[in-house]
Formats: sequence, C-alpha cells, structure tokens
Amino acid sequence: VQLQASGGGLVQAGGSLRLSCAASRRTFSNNAVGWFRQAPGKEREFVATISWNGGSTSYADSVKGRFTISRDNAKNTVYLQMNSLKPEDTAIYYCAAGRGPYGPRTQNQYNYWGQGTLVTVSS
Repeated sequence: VQLQASGGGLVQAGGSLRLSCAASRRTFSNNAVGWFRQAPGKEREFVATISWNGGSTSYADSVKGRFTISRDNAKNTVYLQMNSLKPEDTAIYYCAAGRGPYGPRTQNQYNYWGQGTLVTVSS
C-alpha cells in the first residue's frame, strides 16, 4: 500500500489544520493507521492512532484534547484534525499503516509509511 500525506502548511498559533492520509494501490481498511511527527533536531514521535474501523483511538499526551484522528474507509483516507496549534507542534507529520487492525504507539508496528507533510506553527 502507498500512502500520501497532505494538508500541511503554515499557520499561526491557535489555528487549525486538517491533515489527510490517502492510500493507493491497496486499501488499508483492515489496518490501524497512525500519525507520527518529527520536529527539527528531534526523533520521530507518536501522535495518534486509530483502529481499522475507527472504534479505538489513542493520542500522545501532548496533543490530547487538541487533535482528533478519524477515518473514512470508503474513501481510503485517514484524517488528523489539529486545533489550538502551538509552535511546538511544528514538525513533519507522517502517516503509517499498521501491521494489524489495532495500532500501538511503537513505530516498528507500522510497515507502510507516507512521505510526510510539513506543519509550521508561528508564534
């Protein structure tokens, strides 16, 4: 499966963005999908994950209450709605398809990765 992340851009602190992760070549409707991010000079970290049917979600403490992950399997797309953005949210955001229907927070459980989309939050 090939993943394409989009929706990044430049936004002021307090603003919102919605990222999309679209799958091609093969559906990922049976797989969990996660979002991860990598800030300049830092390691890539977990942001959020959603189970195959959307029934289970999990968030990093740093984004809980501000970000919402969702999916539309009919469109083969997963979304990350980001509200109340902060400068520390600045990073390249990656989506990834998990090995199974439920996605843990560990990156090695995700075997298909998109190319990333840059989110820049200005203060």
